[in-house]
Amino acid sequence: MLTIERYKFIKSEIDKYGYVKVQDICHELNISESTVRRDLQQLESDGELLRVHGGAQSIQLLKVEENLEEKSSLNMLNKTAVAKVASELIQPDNVIFLDAGSTTFAMIPYLKTVKNLTVVTNGVNHALALAEHNIKTIVIGGQVKANTKAIVGAESIKTINNLQFDLVFLGMNSINLDFGFSTPDPEEAAIKLAAINQSKQTYVLADQSKFNQVSFVKVADLNRATIITDKLATDDFKNYKTKTKIQEVQQ
Repeated sequence: MLTIERYKFIKSEIDKYGYVKVQDICHELNISESTVRRDLQQLESDGELLRVHGGAQSIQLLKVEENLEEKSSLNMLNKTAVAKVASELIQPDNVIFLDAGSTTFAMIPYLKTVKNLTVVTNGVNHALALAEHNIKTIVIGGQVKANTKAIVGAESIKTINNLQFDLVFLGMNSINLDFGFSTPDPEEAAIKLAAINQSKQTYVLADQSKFNQVSFVKVADLNRATIITDKLATDDFKNYKTKTKIQEVQQ
């Protein structure tokens, strides 16, 4: 196979999935690992991808995350449907964690009827909205990110590690069968993982655009949470072996 054809295949896989594995390229093209690694090195030099352990990923994964207002405006109807279903899982007297995502923000109007609910959040806008609905709210301490209005840092994680949640609801930038849950920012990824570790049950709220994507930082494997989504984007996920942990919203 010509070099240009190998490059075309690798770039196509990167464009489609956001990442590619060395072993998969070897298998698909019937070439050696040394050849693949040379190809990846050259494509990285050309600015086409970023090499990582075991393969390469799209350089777009390093882009700055959208701010909360931008994210909130995307797929709003789908996010609202997902948020409504998620809110119906909450019981009276629950202590829950809402992270600083746009879909978790959409849950807030549905929470005001839950009796004796306590909400812990790292979202500044979330805290303000919860207070407006007279919902008991605990805001974790730390540094506020300017773009997403999320509170992050060592102090945030320390606080979460001292708490226990009945339910945790997380937004997520990317969901991938191999890479799991991921997000562009290492500090927000650490908050999400800390919340998962302190939860009896975790739910990831995601519209169909988040599937088969990979972001810069892995949060956790898919088996750590139940996914609530408006629609499964591909047959890969429909046939996922733990599909009982994926709940589609009936609209």
